[in-house]
Amino acid sequence: MSVEQSFKTYKTQENDTWDLIAFKIFGDTKYTSHLLKVNPSLTKAVFFPAGVLLKLPEIKGSEGDVPPWVK
Repeated sequence: MSVEQSFKTYKTQENDTWDLIAFKIFGDTKYTSHLLKVNPSLTKAVFFPAGVLLKLPEIKGSEGDVPPWVK
Protein backbone atom coordinates (compact mmCIF):
# COMPACT_ATOMS: atom_id res chain seq x y z
CA MET A 1 0.00 0.00 0.00
CA SER A 2 1.40 3.36 -1.05
CA VAL A 3 1.25 6.34 1.26
CA GLU A 4 1.33 9.65 -0.56
CA GLN A 5 2.71 12.68 1.23
CA SER A 6 0.94 15.96 0.90
CA PHE A 7 3.17 18.91 0.10
CA LYS A 8 2.64 22.63 0.13
CA THR A 9 3.48 24.14 -3.23
CA TYR A 10 5.11 27.24 -4.65
CA LYS A 11 4.30 28.68 -8.08
CA THR A 12 7.43 30.05 -9.69
CA GLN A 13 7.82 33.57 -10.96
CA GLU A 14 9.74 34.38 -14.15
CA ASN A 15 13.51 33.84 -13.64
CA ASP A 16 13.24 32.27 -10.17
CA THR A 17 16.20 30.08 -9.26
CA TRP A 18 16.43 27.28 -6.69
CA ASP A 19 18.43 29.37 -4.22
CA LEU A 20 16.16 32.39 -4.64
CA ILE A 21 13.09 30.23 -3.97
CA ALA A 22 14.72 28.72 -0.88
CA PHE A 23 15.47 32.23 0.38
CA LYS A 24 11.95 33.52 -0.37
CA ILE A 25 10.20 30.58 1.30
CA PHE A 26 12.53 29.49 4.10
CA GLY A 27 14.61 32.62 4.67
CA ASP A 28 17.94 30.97 3.83
CA THR A 29 19.60 29.50 0.75
CA LYS A 30 20.86 26.55 2.83
CA TYR A 31 17.48 24.87 2.15
CA THR A 32 18.11 24.71 -1.61
CA SER A 33 19.08 21.03 -1.44
CA HIS A 34 15.81 20.24 0.35
CA LEU A 35 13.86 21.78 -2.55
CA LEU A 36 15.87 19.82 -5.10
CA LYS A 37 15.32 16.55 -3.23
CA VAL A 38 11.51 16.78 -3.34
CA ASN A 39 11.44 17.97 -6.98
CA PRO A 40 13.79 15.49 -8.71
CA SER A 41 12.24 15.85 -12.16
CA LEU A 42 13.09 19.58 -12.21
CA THR A 43 16.70 19.51 -11.02
CA LYS A 44 18.11 20.48 -14.43
CA ALA A 45 16.27 23.81 -14.34
CA VAL A 46 18.41 26.86 -13.65
CA PHE A 47 15.98 29.71 -14.35
CA PHE A 48 12.29 28.91 -14.09
CA PRO A 49 9.53 30.31 -16.26
CA ALA A 50 6.48 31.67 -14.46
CA GLY A 51 3.87 29.17 -13.31
CA VAL A 52 5.84 26.00 -12.49
CA LEU A 53 4.49 24.31 -9.37
CA LEU A 54 7.19 23.11 -7.00
CA LYS A 55 6.68 20.90 -3.98
CA LEU A 56 7.90 22.44 -0.74
CA PRO A 57 9.57 20.16 1.78
CA GLU A 58 8.61 20.21 5.42
CA ILE A 59 11.53 21.75 7.25
CA LYS A 60 11.91 20.60 10.84
CA GLY A 61 14.31 22.20 13.23
CA SER A 62 14.71 24.71 15.97
CA GLU A 63 12.53 27.79 16.15
CA GLY A 64 15.29 29.96 14.68
CA ASP A 65 15.76 27.86 11.55
CA VAL A 66 12.53 28.65 9.73
CA PRO A 67 10.55 31.88 9.41
CA PRO A 68 7.26 31.88 11.36
CA TRP A 69 5.07 31.97 8.22
CA VAL A 70 6.45 28.57 7.12
CA LYS A 71 5.69 26.77 10.40
